Amino acid sequence: MKTLYEIGETPPFGEIPPKMYASVIRPERYGPPEQAFRTEVVDTPVPGRGQVLVYTMAAGINYNNIWSAMGKPLDVIAARLKRGGGEPFHIGGSEGSGVVWAVGDGVQSVSVGDHVVLSGCMWDESAPDIRLGADTIASKSQSAWGYQESYGSFGQFSLVDDYQCHPKPARLSWEEAAAFLLTGATAYRQLCGWPPNTVRPGDPVLIWGGAGGLGSMAIQIVALHGGIPVAVVSSEERANFCEKLGAKGTIDRRDFHHWGQLPDFGDEAAFTAWLREARRFGEKFWEVVGSRTAPKIVLEHTGEDTIPTSMYLCDNAGMVVICGGTTGYHADVDLRFLWMRQKRLQGSHFANLRHCREVISLVDSGHLDPCLTWCESFESVGTAHQLMYENQHPGGNMTVLVNATEPGRTELP
Repeated sequence: MKTLYEIGETPPFGEIPPKMYASVIRPERYGPPEQAFRTEVVDTPVPGRGQVLVYTMAAGINYNNIWSAMGKPLDVIAARLKRGGGEPFHIGGSEGSGVVWAVGDGVQSVSVGDHVVLSGCMWDESAPDIRLGADTIASKSQSAWGYQESYGSFGQFSLVDDYQCHPKPARLSWEEAAAFLLTGATAYRQLCGWPPNTVRPGDPVLIWGGAGGLGSMAIQIVALHGGIPVAVVSSEERANFCEKLGAKGTIDRRDFHHWGQLPDFGDEAAFTAWLREARRFGEKFWEVVGSRTAPKIVLEHTGEDTIPTSMYLCDNAGMVVICGGTTGYHADVDLRFLWMRQKRLQGSHFANLRHCREVISLVDSGHLDPCLTWCESFESVGTAHQLMYENQHPGGNMTVLVNATEPGRTELP
């Protein structure tokens, strides 16, 4: 048996080589993604009870591994070592596609040879809160795979729990299958997972960052449910991209200047100026929708710059639902809008297994486009994250090929 196989060189079926290539982050390289990621040779992980080793064909690119690369707001390596587990390095990647290569004891849901899509969250199925009926994604035991765990999809082999493996739509290439599940399922839970604030026919929905991976999925999901998606963008090119996906229209955030934390309420002139801009933003929303209608749902992930506007603009008894904070985490809320107009500010984190399967079904049936717009080689992991870090990435979702060294493949080489 060979110790190490080259990227794209397929080992004999079921053989686990002792070593593998991976795109690795180490603490001494923390910084911009192009600096932080390096291809290295590391030990191949071995699946334990309930675990699955997947021969990785392609891997998705997401914002969480910009945080990993920078070492902030959380030093994920130090955090793992502090709790007594993990490796002194980080292999990111919170979604991917591949072939089941080996299974640990007790695994019954997949078999060696299955083609799978990998979802991005782990939990302890024996945790007390789950046994008492908690939603698995809300369990105190849950962690983000490929971010809080050592072995994500940026390696020749990915180590996952068995429930993270979902059937791959046969019609999709490996790179398409690796592109959509994290953003798609996250957006799906935000829009459909928080009753009674779920998107319904005719509901206007404001989507921040409409051209990004999350936004591109959200636009389609709102439209599929008969809602009216309105996307916030930062260029004419991105506006055109969103409208082709089904957005009713777009708002260019560069036309407004009130972003960031709220002015001090004691500074009446500054607060009046902020309110004037927020109202002007709302008028633009009305113009796009075609009526004086507020958004029933505001899909948030930008955070600090936009939460004050989102909470102001959201409809009475509507919901602002947030899954990240790409512009910062210190967001202000004018509580008068929250309680007097009975609005909801809801945190949302990825998705449970049902949400994942429903999104996969939508993609498999052709109703939801994976929106893959960028795919490069394994050596481009750092480049992909750098583009996202600098907000120079294309609209939609991004992937890198791993063992599927040529785009368009649906089977093993």
